[in-house]
Amino acid sequence: MTDSPIRDENSKAEGSRALNFIEEIVEENLREGKNDSRVHTRFPPEPNGYLHIGHAKSICLNFGLAQRYGGKTNLRFDDTNPTKEDVEYVDSIKEDVRWLGFSWDDREFYASDYFEQLYNWAEKLILDGKAYVDDQPAEEISKQRGTVTTPGVESPFRNRSIDENLTLFRRMKAGEFAEGSCVLRAKIDMAHVNMFFRDPILYRISFTPHHRTGTKWCIYPMYDYAHGQSDYLEGITHSICTLEFEVHRPLYDWFLDQLTTTAYRPRQIEFARLNLTYTMMSKRKLLELVKNNYVKGWDDPRMPTISGLRRRGYTPESIRSFADRIGVARRDNIIDVSLLEFSVREDLNKKANRALAVLNPVKLVLTNYPEGVTEMLTAINNPENPEAGSREIPFSRELYIEREDFMEVPPKKFFRLFPDGEVRLKYGYIIKCDEVVKDENGEILEIRCTCDMDSKTGGLTANRKIKGTIHWVSAKDAIDLEVRLFDRLFKTPDPEDYPEGGDWKDNLNPESLKVITVKGEPSLRSATVLSHFQFERIGYFNVDPDTTAENIVFNRTVSLKDTWQKVAQNEG
Repeated sequence: MTDSPIRDENSKAEGSRALNFIEEIVEENLREGKNDSRVHTRFPPEPNGYLHIGHAKSICLNFGLAQRYGGKTNLRFDDTNPTKEDVEYVDSIKEDVRWLGFSWDDREFYASDYFEQLYNWAEKLILDGKAYVDDQPAEEISKQRGTVTTPGVESPFRNRSIDENLTLFRRMKAGEFAEGSCVLRAKIDMAHVNMFFRDPILYRISFTPHHRTGTKWCIYPMYDYAHGQSDYLEGITHSICTLEFEVHRPLYDWFLDQLTTTAYRPRQIEFARLNLTYTMMSKRKLLELVKNNYVKGWDDPRMPTISGLRRRGYTPESIRSFADRIGVARRDNIIDVSLLEFSVREDLNKKANRALAVLNPVKLVLTNYPEGVTEMLTAINNPENPEAGSREIPFSRELYIEREDFMEVPPKKFFRLFPDGEVRLKYGYIIKCDEVVKDENGEILEIRCTCDMDSKTGGLTANRKIKGTIHWVSAKDAIDLEVRLFDRLFKTPDPEDYPEGGDWKDNLNPESLKVITVKGEPSLRSATVLSHFQFERIGYFNVDPDTTAENIVFNRTVSLKDTWQKVAQNEG
């Protein structure tokens, strides 16, 4: 079979990128004509929390693989545990997948769609003598599994008759037994070298109402049983899972062997999950942060959730680019979070309009500039995008500049403002520092300068060589902005690395959020929610949904440079 024209077209766009190992498997299957030469993948999230950046990698892989080979991708919710699931999570997952740029068309499915069929197949296993009801508590079943070096111990209920097991299982379904009183187990091999073959649990009892089926069911299938059968029912060809499911694959195949008869078979393939420095990937622990108010919800911009990244100002293009950069590996590795930050800088550099804002202002007075005059200067919106055009920004005698842009005793190669030194004001004039006004504590209140009135664009001295350029805003025209300076949520590269007797939450960074009031150019008053800006010389910011007409709120998406890498190098 020849390669799909979709793949050929995408390959040209991707240049000479080598195939990853999953693509090699897919292409081999296509050449063999396996499963009618179809490519059909699925993204199967559990609706028990919000998706994070690790899930984004899986979304890009599953949907991207199908797109590359002209196939399809299903969105299937693994909703088999009603005690932890919620419609809120279902809705958030759908929003995240759409925001990343992918569509499942009409292929939205749920494991609960197949509860009846899964139940019937469970009865088939009982009738074939391959499943039984076990009345032991979970703790006892766990003990009897043995270890990797010692075989398990058979349950005293393992050899119940088929009729007794069928009756008990039907009574479980009818709600006659209490939660935890019994389970349905597969009857395989308690001495098998693969621990997952030691009579795994297929069904457990739960009377918690299900978010879709209500109280219709009080028994629910386990993941290992439901997953492969759901793949089969949906016609999935390539079931892409993370590496921890590699040891589950033989059981995935065993269930298919027992319950299916067609030539078509889904194939499970495992890849390494995403591990990022300074980032917690455990959904359970992220839920703990939310519930115990360590963060302000799942979409807190410090969280690695897709909704948190979106609120912080990350773009879907930057996340897809990041996923492509890190590729698909067979074995676990750790990716530096700076690569994710680089990806969003690269994307926003092309998209974000520029603006002037001063985070730590100090007053600067141009003593020779006319009082009461406001001059409009032309500023480029985005030098990387000529179509972005330009805007007019007000300039006057009194300005604000960054306090860090002035030093009374500067070090060598300090190309900003200092006594008797000159700098250029962005889009404007060359100025020279003449005097510094301080309060009784030595705090600088005001910097007095003279302005080269001929140095503006088009002036006689406009091309005079000056090494430093700083940004500013007109004091009387500036607007106040609330700016949230987000930093990494954890202090250490591995949040799970903590001293004995400690707790992973000890690694939370107390400086992960600072809220300040800054001075911004007046055009920012009309900024819309989630729109992006580069505050020149500072970083990339976006408008937070908390914004009101009275209070414009900006989040720092990422700084212009990787300041954490510099800190790490200095500490080393």
